[in-house]
Amino acid sequence: MVKQERAVRTRQAILSAAAKVFEERGYQAATISEILSEAGVTKGALYFHFPSKEHLSQGVLHEQDQWLPVPERSCKVQELADTVMLHAYRLQTEPMVRAGVRLALDQQAHELDRRGPFERWSTIVRELLEKAHAQGELLPHVTAPETADVLVGAFAGVQAMSQAVCEYQDLLTRSSALLRHLLPSVALSSVLASVDLTAGRGEAVTAELRARL
Repeated sequence: MVKQERAVRTRQAILSAAAKVFEERGYQAATISEILSEAGVTKGALYFHFPSKEHLSQGVLHEQDQWLPVPERSCKVQELADTVMLHAYRLQTEPMVRAGVRLALDQQAHELDRRGPFERWSTIVRELLEKAHAQGELLPHVTAPETADVLVGAFAGVQAMSQAVCEYQDLLTRSSALLRHLLPSVALSSVLASVDLTAGRGEAVTAELRARL
């Protein structure tokens, strides 16, 4: 049991170190030596958990998804907005999430399979849109798979722009603006009238999740 706990701590230390280095340097420039130095572990310990830099990067990409889902809402458009704003807030406040996004958007990482985060996000958004459609919350023309891809692509662009301009400092404001511009073409105005799209929504959802732990 002690060995297992030690292995879990070591793995987490390696992932945290890798996240820091990947966020600062990008995939191509990051080296195993830098990650070893940051983690304070032996090369053998690192390779026991992650055989290569690519495996390490996939570990970081996967780790950013390990979070409690947004609490279920009666209004699925609100649940969708909460999901977007929570991710924006986590990106501002959690190094692991920032590293995962940096990797997912890193166009220089040619040998890295970056499809995972985009596919997972598209699936999450599509399923919420399908539920919203079933409840009569969406406009008649909306097709869930197409709209999901548009929303995910637009959100990725907003993240990239915020990172380039001010290191994510205005991401919550930008994400709120994105939803306020896009959702009127997706959801009924009568539904949107009661949906909270403010910049502080992500922090509020985080507090709600922590209160449930």
